[in-house]
Amino acid sequence: MDKKRLDFGNGHVGALFRSLFFPTLVGMFFNSALNICDGMFVGHGVGSDALAAINIVAPVFLLCTGVGLMFGIGASVVASIRLAEGKVQAARTVMTQAFLTGAVIFSCVILVSLLFTGPLLSLMGCSERLEPYARDYLLWLLPGLMFLYVQCVGMMLVRLDGAPKYAMTVQIVAAVLNIFLDWLMVFPLGMGIGGAAMATSASCAVGGLMVLVYFLFFSDKLKFSREVRTGALRNVANMARVGMATFLAELAIGVMMVTGNYMYLRYLGEDGVAAFSIACYLFPLVFSISNAVAQSAQPIISYNYGAGRPDRVQAALHIALGTAAVCGVLVTLGMWRGASVLAGVFLPSDTAAYGMACSGLPVFGMCAMFFAINITFIGYYQSVENAVASTLYTLLRGIVFPVAGFVLLPATFGASGLWYAIPLAEALTMLAILIQRFPRRGWH
Repeated sequence: MDKKRLDFGNGHVGALFRSLFFPTLVGMFFNSALNICDGMFVGHGVGSDALAAINIVAPVFLLCTGVGLMFGIGASVVASIRLAEGKVQAARTVMTQAFLTGAVIFSCVILVSLLFTGPLLSLMGCSERLEPYARDYLLWLLPGLMFLYVQCVGMMLVRLDGAPKYAMTVQIVAAVLNIFLDWLMVFPLGMGIGGAAMATSASCAVGGLMVLVYFLFFSDKLKFSREVRTGALRNVANMARVGMATFLAELAIGVMMVTGNYMYLRYLGEDGVAAFSIACYLFPLVFSISNAVAQSAQPIISYNYGAGRPDRVQAALHIALGTAAVCGVLVTLGMWRGASVLAGVFLPSDTAAYGMACSGLPVFGMCAMFFAINITFIGYYQSVENAVASTLYTLLRGIVFPVAGFVLLPATFGASGLWYAIPLAEALTMLAILIQRFPRRGWH
């Protein structure tokens, strides 16, 4: 096990951030490549309706990812503070409670999805034409959701335990396996959209099992504990409170997709939903790069916040913001210049959805430069246990502003206004954060 012990309390902040950021970024890049390849294989191998159907089901996947990240971030923050206080057993108890809580929640999610598949798809805006594809995809996706939770929680805790390279390896292995199985099941085996869902479930299972193997055999301080009842309700509530903004961030993407699906279907039909799905496939790329910045700063900020070292907390925040700004601008430029290439990755150039995507992606890409800053600030507020601020800004950028934009902009400017909803929401949120911070506290 190749592990690098990280001294969050005394190591150079910049060096600590780099040690966490690059493995985290590589792992998340492979996850983004997974999403893009999944869409590419489905779009070219099955068709634009299948691509649109995945966009209908995606909010379920995002909801589950959000629960995993909520307890992953929450457990990591709470456990890192306990470790800073020298309470190793308390940190182990928190970790174990996080995994068990997810097992209960995900059992309920899977059961409800199986029993109410039709009503659930209708609620998410699925049309009659897309329903056969969406139903097939959802049912084959469900088996992997429990393992998805284990992987989401485990990534945060493995990094906290001092093994960011192993966390990166888990993400790379799961992503590469998913890409290979996607190709195998969609093209040579001709299993269609159901095969793509099977590939996702299988890769989630492998990633989740790798996390369990780490904590059973290779971990340093964080191990499973038998003391699961000690402060269980308090700890679970605290983890949920700290990680709520991350859950809301994923939920917000789901709300954005459901609202967008309804509005694109209304103004542009199924082809419009397929074009919008390309933006939704690319959005995880924007999210993962920004989230890599926030997650890399999180253990440094949380540990030093618990240790009473505000100077190191602010140093980590400043480095994270600078990194986020550079990454956001680069992604925006890439989507401006490469819209036709990106659209062609997912759909043949002779489809109506391809033309819609080529005109809309440069506009959509403007969200990246604002989004990166917003996610970094939200991650900072989570790391210092300021759940009110992190939750407020998550609601603004993820639900309040986007929903209003999707409803008001096309009514005012026509169908083209749909593409401006997300960039405007991120810009308004960043403005709200900066107005709150600069006049009163500067960068502190």
